[in-house]
Amino acid sequence: MKHLLAGAAAFLCLTTSALAEGDPIAGKTVFKKCMACHSTEPVNKVGPTLSGIIGRPVASIADYGYSPAMTAFAEGGKQWSEGLIAEYLTAPKAMVPGTRMTFAGLKKIEDIANLIAYLKSPAQE
Repeated sequence: MKHLLAGAAAFLCLTTSALAEGDPIAGKTVFKKCMACHSTEPVNKVGPTLSGIIGRPVASIADYGYSPAMTAFAEGGKQWSEGLIAEYLTAPKAMVPGTRMTFAGLKKIEDIANLIAYLKSPAQE
């Protein structure tokens, strides 16, 4: 619960304007923390592809086997908005207990904003 509260507090600090100001070039560097499990190409690895994640329904990649926890989290038609991704990235296991994602989360709000900017436009070098 403590991590969930910390994640919620960080999320509340992450305003829409902060997300809009993210730097996709810096986000590419942050994405290196994700590369072992995720791709920005339309190819699944250990984790599902993050290609086109902004606006995509949660747990919706047809050829990826999501955890029961993530499938349950997706119920009700949740979509990966910038805000939901930002909240998730602060503490994935707190937000979706039982997720297979082992990543502890990103602690810096600027890293989250930069990563989201990169995910919106991964072709930027």
